[in-house]
Amino acid sequence: SVIVVAYFFSDICGSKMAEVSALGSSLMPPLTAAGYKKEDSASLIAAGTAMGMLVPPAIFMIVISQVTNTSAVALFVAGFVPAAVIMLCLMGLVYMRARRLDWPVDARPSITRLVQAGMKAAIPLVVPVVILGGFVLGIITATEAGAVVAGYAIVVARLVYRNVSWKEMGRIAYDSAILTAAVVFLLAVASIFQYLMGVSGVPKMLAEILQPLQAHQELFLFGTALISMLFGMILEGLPAAVVLIPVVFPIAEQMGINPIHFNIVQTAAVGIGLFLPPMGVGLLMALKFAGLTVGQHFKTYVPYMAALFIGLALIIVFPEIALALPRSVGLVR
Repeated sequence: SVIVVAYFFSDICGSKMAEVSALGSSLMPPLTAAGYKKEDSASLIAAGTAMGMLVPPAIFMIVISQVTNTSAVALFVAGFVPAAVIMLCLMGLVYMRARRLDWPVDARPSITRLVQAGMKAAIPLVVPVVILGGFVLGIITATEAGAVVAGYAIVVARLVYRNVSWKEMGRIAYDSAILTAAVVFLLAVASIFQYLMGVSGVPKMLAEILQPLQAHQELFLFGTALISMLFGMILEGLPAAVVLIPVVFPIAEQMGINPIHFNIVQTAAVGIGLFLPPMGVGLLMALKFAGLTVGQHFKTYVPYMAALFIGLALIIVFPEIALALPRSVGLVR
């Protein structure tokens, strides 16, 4: 259930740091109270949030689409199925560990309880329906979807939940403006950086370095994904989009790699990197809520990292995982 929550919450949240903070603060106490070890609880939250990087409307997707001049809408639609593939890998791991370690099992919920939970979840779950449905039907663009969801959130917060005052709404708007300004500034810097790299001949130099991999698209994607994971672990997500992607993307285009597939692979890799030990900022935040150090947590986290790597490998080897859905609605040829 934690993995499924992380999948859908990513669709609503958009920011990985905000997501791990929200999930860590809300899920860690009940998981601990239910008898789960803190190491497993932190691993579930970290791996689930890493997977959620592929679920729109992730900020990284918006930036990488601008940097590579590809459709943000196509990238958004392409992210759902790859995220579901990684989710299934994590769910399979959780099932095996639950059987082997005899994890505590909750009582089977009654139909009444399921209906009540569904009614409570119906209001926030309108967000992914609006985003995916609007994109697939061609009703709204990515920018318009953001405006619609923001307006919907304001109405729900004020009229349904009534848990946000106008003063708090102003602070939220201010914080959103600052975040948007930072993203726009990054895009401006990325454009300048991309131009300078082109003038300096860096793509050509990298093409020569990566020459042994260019005969095999899968090897090239594995190599660039590894670099993206390191960038995600050391520099956080957005700097990877600004510094790395503009340099390697032209090489991928020359090799005939589909731009949407390439961007999905790099998005997944950066998401995993954010939660890799010892320096992944997302992992460190998850461990903060569990009160654990990287050393205490590492052994338990290894199988979860393996599940994430397997999911990424499947996305690389089978491009249709990323391309089937956007192709079916005419967003990718």
